[in-house]
Amino acid sequence: MNYDYIIVGGGSAGCVLANRLSADGRSTVLLLEAGPADTYPWIHIPIGYGKTMLHPILNWGFNTEPNEHMNGRQVYWPRGRTLGGSSAINGLIQIRGQPEDFDLWESMGAEGWGRDEALRYFIKSESNSRGASAFHGDSGPLSVSDIGERSELVDAFIRGCGDLGIPPTDDFNGATQEGAGYLQLTTRRGWRCSTAVGYLRPARRRANLRVVTGAHATGVTVEGGRAVGVRYRGPAGDATARAAREVLLCAGALQSPQLLQLSGIGPAALLQQHGVPVIRDLPGVGENLQDHLALRFLYKCTKPITTNDDLRTLFGKVRIGLKFALQRRGPLAIGVMTGAMITRLEPGAATPDVNYFLSTVSAEARGAAPHPWPGFTLAYYPFRPTSRGHVRIKSADPFAAPAMQANYLSTDYDRRMMIAGARMARRIAATPSFGPYVLEELQPGRAVDSDEAILDAVRDHGSSGYHPVGTCRIGRDAGAVVDPRLRVHGVAGLRVADASVMPTLVSGNTNAATIMIAEKAADMILEDRDRAA
Repeated sequence: MNYDYIIVGGGSAGCVLANRLSADGRSTVLLLEAGPADTYPWIHIPIGYGKTMLHPILNWGFNTEPNEHMNGRQVYWPRGRTLGGSSAINGLIQIRGQPEDFDLWESMGAEGWGRDEALRYFIKSESNSRGASAFHGDSGPLSVSDIGERSELVDAFIRGCGDLGIPPTDDFNGATQEGAGYLQLTTRRGWRCSTAVGYLRPARRRANLRVVTGAHATGVTVEGGRAVGVRYRGPAGDATARAAREVLLCAGALQSPQLLQLSGIGPAALLQQHGVPVIRDLPGVGENLQDHLALRFLYKCTKPITTNDDLRTLFGKVRIGLKFALQRRGPLAIGVMTGAMITRLEPGAATPDVNYFLSTVSAEARGAAPHPWPGFTLAYYPFRPTSRGHVRIKSADPFAAPAMQANYLSTDYDRRMMIAGARMARRIAATPSFGPYVLEELQPGRAVDSDEAILDAVRDHGSSGYHPVGTCRIGRDAGAVVDPRLRVHGVAGLRVADASVMPTLVSGNTNAATIMIAEKAADMILEDRDRAA
């Protein structure tokens, strides 16, 4: 049970580190994952995230604390609990964010994390179906593919955005992010490419890498100011593993800060309140929590061309099932979120500030059964919310979920953006090109029209974008948790490398940026190893 490196969390970041740190054979690596192996078939079929959205084993199934700005609601936060983590259960969307996002990180104290460095690691991570270019890689572990089939509904949506002056785009990760078009997805020949598939699977044959599933980390062992191991409950009961070089936390923006706090690293008053001995008073651990808040517009469609129609009859199910089995094509191979539009809502915005997704299915809730009629969903979220929340342990029990307070809608900017976003959604739905496909707005409903009524609809129906970040942020100020090399301030031999280190949300989905963080982290860890040799 002695290793050079111990990685906690086999998700979007942890699988990257397990591959890169074991690649040269010079270091022994232990990867601990609380969930099971990724053997559930629906993980690997792209449309299968509807099956994992509420899965009691493969999903942590968190809920936030009641939010006073959301009518006291708790908001559901799914998180992957299997090899691949959230990359195994997400919507497969590959949107990296804007170059300005990473320049902002650098200006906030994350030296070396600017746009050029971020792009270098995005390219390194990627094997894009379009081949290599100034913006894409063709030899990385993560497969990224175009959607091979066009949809009448998505084509009409793109034309509708054009009616509003928003240009078409064929690449949301290219020279400019703004525009409307088809998404690229993390798929490979019709199958999901999670980090467990892309990074971990080819590495598992290495003798110097050990992967333990069903291993829930309960604490980091710190001796003399240095992290020297990890305590966990595994298949054989309670165990301890020792790390000769470093402990690497990749448990995500909710559980990496929780594990630090349980280990005595965090706000001293909070730790003392729950009887946790204070090893390092770090007030920023668990603070700065950010997430995208989304609102879904549900529509009845005038034509039977939606995924609802494919799924509501036995014939339709057999037809799309055979198409996937024989050709790796059709709805099962691409999921339901296929089109997107990125634009600006706020007057004078320097860069795009909102994202719209068109889903060719409608349902009462994400993961619920599709409606028994032609339907689709138009969802949006503003990119850069200014509300900030926190993650804090509620007890010293490592198996109890922490308190997660998102503080959605706590700022005037966020409230204003959600209202503006709803009005833009309706403008799209009323365009000459897209309007003919809209039979009825089911949610929030046309009667919801005033600013206050729209805001109430957000409070009642708003949901997570599933992008929590920021709770162990990079920086050098008193509120930062890790330095620019991702080392925890004041504790040697301990790093965090996952979405929790982002100082601010990226303008897009967080999976790609999390993988980028882990790629850069791996290089820094190996550089430090070689420097110390």
